[in-house]
Amino acid sequence: MKKMLCETFPLAILAGICISIGCVVNLRVGGVAGAVLFAFGLTTVVYYGLKLYTGTAGFIRKHGDWSMLCVVLLGNIVGCLMSAWMIGYAQPDCIEPAANILAGRLTKGPWACFLLAIGCGFIMTTAVEFARKGKMLPLILGVPVFILCGFAHSIADAFYFLVSPSDQLLKLPVLGVYLSEVLGNFVGCNLYRWTLIFTPKEQS
Repeated sequence: MKKMLCETFPLAILAGICISIGCVVNLRVGGVAGAVLFAFGLTTVVYYGLKLYTGTAGFIRKHGDWSMLCVVLLGNIVGCLMSAWMIGYAQPDCIEPAANILAGRLTKGPWACFLLAIGCGFIMTTAVEFARKGKMLPLILGVPVFILCGFAHSIADAFYFLVSPSDQLLKLPVLGVYLSEVLGNFVGCNLYRWTLIFTPKEQS
């Protein structure tokens, strides 16, 4: 566990910071352009081999991976928290659009956010799978696709939520919505693999 914290946790923090950069440009630019430019965050994560929850959840193979996934999620949130503190101070114009995103998630509620997170998880694992094979176009396209679809990315939302005003962030329903997104991302990330388990193999 100590080795995991020393090796994985810093990479997870940096991944959270990279995703936060994508969030900032999306908040400031918005629309299709903001969604496309957000892809810089994920491509940076993949290029440097950083640890991102939605890039890890679909590749859990061993028993020990579960503790690693928790470390990754925590590190991602810490990276988002550090970025949120900085951006909230240096770019206060990001606070209002971030708060609007949080308000929208709260209006939808945990169940809707869970379903929206499944779509995002599926797209992210597919994009990372392609990227591991040297095909970057699905990675670049996958990000604007999930944003423009309105799907929920738990790490991006960690940044949006943490940038929002504290009186809005500290509402009890926020935790329920966020946990539903984390779970929904996990389901989406594993959707293809679970489908294969129940798909009969062709007889040779």
